Amino acid sequence: MNTTGQSYFEASARQRIQGLVDEASFSEICGPGQGASSPSLAYFDLPAAPDDGAVVGDARIAGRRVALAAQEGRFMGGAFGEVHSAKIAGMLQRSLRVRPQAFVFLFDSGGVRLQEANAGEIGVTEIMRGVFDLRHAGVPVIGVVGGSRGCFGGAGIVCGCCDLLVASARGRMGVSGPEVIETTMGAQAFDSHDKALVWRTTGGKNRYLFGAVRHLVEDDIPSFRQAVIRAMDEPVDYSLESLAAKRAALAERLERFGQARDALDVWRAMGFAHPEAIPDMDVRELEAERKALGEGRA
Repeated sequence: MNTTGQSYFEASARQRIQGLVDEASFSEICGPGQGASSPSLAYFDLPAAPDDGAVVGDARIAGRRVALAAQEGRFMGGAFGEVHSAKIAGMLQRSLRVRPQAFVFLFDSGGVRLQEANAGEIGVTEIMRGVFDLRHAGVPVIGVVGGSRGCFGGAGIVCGCCDLLVASARGRMGVSGPEVIETTMGAQAFDSHDKALVWRTTGGKNRYLFGAVRHLVEDDIPSFRQAVIRAMDEPVDYSLESLAAKRAALAERLERFGQARDALDVWRAMGFAHPEAIPDMDVRELEAERKALGEGRA
């Protein structure tokens, strides 16, 4: 498949996988022909998908063996359900046995499927445990965020469990989505209809400047592939000293930005002279601005 210039944001889960991996190297496990669809959705008069919105399997990226899981945001917003979660958790458990050189998780989810809420919540915890078990075994888990549904709810928690994240500016992530925050706290706290506010708060650029995203890329599949290859070559520091440094950075972040009401206030506090220009910057421009500030991250 020729994916040159193809938008990652607009692609399907399978298109993203095919563009990231070496040609003809993906071998799907528990695919659509094996009847792995939700047993519950019919009770709500909802159509099922033959893969339940999750694609898992083995492949090679730049010649290296990897395991992959990809969420299909076009089916029920990529939400975690019983089968959907079981496929991803099972792939993580399998990876403990076969030991790929990396596990690549392509997130595209608004959270847990309400029709299967209990099963979905349990599934998220099993996935979290699988991620930690795999990391403990020395297999890096690389999260990729750039889909149309973002990475919220359970997915937002799981992505924070990964070793590192690759994202585009169009990739959004957080524990609670904008609509949930507005419903709970009111529009005066967070207006979900203010799209500029939503994107600069939850978008990939803000997460990158905060240090949650390791590699910020343009919205095309080849750029994501190259970033994943770079990520596989980067060592991960599991030392107690590294953990202590991260905890200290979080405490400092709260002190520096605790009174900020908007991402613009955060970026201004970081030292950006024109924070209002950041949403219009491309990846290279933002990287240049960050380097001009020194470290430039929270």
